[in-house]
Amino acid sequence: MIPPRLEPLLRDDAPPASLARAFGEAGYTLYLVGGSVRDALLGRINDAPDLDFTTDARPDQIKAIAGAWADDLYLVGEQFGTIGAIKDGAILEITTFRSEIYRDDSRKPHVAFGDAIEGDLARRDFAVNAMALRLPAQPGDEPEMVDPHGGLRDLFEKVLRTPLDPEIAFGDDPLRMLRLFRFQSTLGFEPDNVAFAAAGRMRERLRIVSAERIRDEFSKLMLGAHVGDALRGLVSTGLADEFIPEVSDLASQHDPLHRHKDVLAHSIAVVEKTRRSSGLELRLAALFHDIGKPATRAFVEGGVTFHHHEVVGARMTRKRMRDLRFTKQQVSDVGQLVFLHMRPHTFKMGWTDSAVRRYVRDAGHLLEQLNELVRCDVTTRNAKRARAIQRRIDELEDRIVELRKQEAIDALRPPIDGHQVIAHLGVEPGPIIGDAMRMLLEHRIEEGPYEPDEAYRLLDEWMERRETGV
Repeated sequence: MIPPRLEPLLRDDAPPASLARAFGEAGYTLYLVGGSVRDALLGRINDAPDLDFTTDARPDQIKAIAGAWADDLYLVGEQFGTIGAIKDGAILEITTFRSEIYRDDSRKPHVAFGDAIEGDLARRDFAVNAMALRLPAQPGDEPEMVDPHGGLRDLFEKVLRTPLDPEIAFGDDPLRMLRLFRFQSTLGFEPDNVAFAAAGRMRERLRIVSAERIRDEFSKLMLGAHVGDALRGLVSTGLADEFIPEVSDLASQHDPLHRHKDVLAHSIAVVEKTRRSSGLELRLAALFHDIGKPATRAFVEGGVTFHHHEVVGARMTRKRMRDLRFTKQQVSDVGQLVFLHMRPHTFKMGWTDSAVRRYVRDAGHLLEQLNELVRCDVTTRNAKRARAIQRRIDELEDRIVELRKQEAIDALRPPIDGHQVIAHLGVEPGPIIGDAMRMLLEHRIEEGPYEPDEAYRLLDEWMERRETGV
């Protein structure tokens, strides 16, 4: 019996049905497979889904059949046996039955083609992804569910279990250990005990996987609805030690401001409070925002301090993200969010105009994300303290709105540019111009908008002090 949620994919006018007939006419069988079947059964398929198929045809044969059927092909994955086809706006990827394993010292999988659907499904990561739907090769044929590893049962029970022994599954592709927690984050399923334990025993094997592949899985994990459970699993198994060891180190740190939790528990709580719609950079900043605390911990009378942990943490964040091959912009943005996350707490006496200008200038395009990070950083059980911090951020946002009505605080700059400074001072371009522009900008931040005449007066006074050493 075919589950009702799969029926839209079997309509005669749907791309999967017509593609299957094209393969049938050439003497091959086509299966909808893996995450496409899983998502269809979960009701997660949209109106223009990207679908995955597998077949007994070899790549050259797939290319010939799909080329005659599709509007266009893309061949980026051809060396791995995957041909992409675009039809009526839908993207379909067709892959030859295959198996793949990592050699002990390899960072890339070795791909071998197979001849049977059962062998292809056995090599997949989890039973919920090891289901296939054989599509009718001609009118009148009946579709058939292929589920040799109990994926339907696991889907119902919301369990992540490997088709084969996890020692084999994780040995074949160590990235599956990280994917175990990525699916926990995105689907809300629980790893079964055997897979969880195996990930802990085999965690060091993750070292042979490329940083780029780890980054991509980790990024998907960070954007899941159940990210907290997944992060706790990463730390508990020791997998986090292999690519984000700074996060694991937080478990041993006690934060006096959050007496009910260690710094790791607090950091995960902050991640959970952030909105997925606010983007990957914010969630990464939430995870990393306190990683400077172990290096800055100091014992003082009455407790523990972590002075300047945001400075140290920003530097550690940038290094870790560079090691994981994030883009330069992502490294810069997340590092800046970590660096600035304590800034609002320094203005306990209220927000002056200059303080607001400086905050907006330093945050730049990250302003909304920074404000959300600061709000989410409040996880204390002390209701009075939590309300005080939220009021402080409310006041800040109100002050930003007020100042925006009065001046262009999002594009702070002096009323004259560097060329005008050079002409007025009669000097050659060089470091002195940068110093002068910084002085003029500082005046703009402290005092608000001013006219060019005042800028020239400030320049003259500044130059005189510089020359006389006063």
